[in-house]
Amino acid sequence: MVPQKRERLFLVGIRNDLAGQMTFRWPSPYKRILTLRDALKAGALYPTDVPSSPGQKYPQRKQEILSVVPQGGYWRDLPLEIQKEYMKGSFNLPGGKTGMARRLSWDEPSLTLTCAPAQKQTERCHPEETRPLTTREYARIQTFPDDWKFVGKMDSVYKQIGNAVPVNLAYAMGRALVRMLNQL
Repeated sequence: MVPQKRERLFLVGIRNDLAGQMTFRWPSPYKRILTLRDALKAGALYPTDVPSSPGQKYPQRKQEILSVVPQGGYWRDLPLEIQKEYMKGSFNLPGGKTGMARRLSWDEPSLTLTCAPAQKQTERCHPEETRPLTTREYARIQTFPDDWKFVGKMDSVYKQIGNAVPVNLAYAMGRALVRMLNQL
């Protein structure tokens, strides 16, 4: 349904006077795990590869460092001296810090999309090219149609997409709510 690892919380409330007249049933789980490849390449979700669009850029040194990170990898996959340079004071702190220097994999769902793909704590590097995901790649992962228009500066567009409920998830929840309301 959505090629992204992201947990969402939905609360469905029914007024007390209607509770006995209807039952909410959650959407059925989607059987196939969709991957980043499904989002960005022609196939299960879209008839064409992702269209070109603007995107943020990495500073030169960050790009040099991220070019060493393998597909599906992160900062711990870097040589020790580069880990220390990149992580600075965070290197010795506890915790996994798994979002840092992160390169996505074609064959897994995307990590949770944030509002900024190039910030140190929330990097989402393209699986092959050493760059952040573009705005249209972000939109594809959130299952927006390619003709959907986003308005505003690039940072605003990333925020709009990152904060959105994925279109396919919203559609499934909407159908479940309509099914429940049709019981009246």
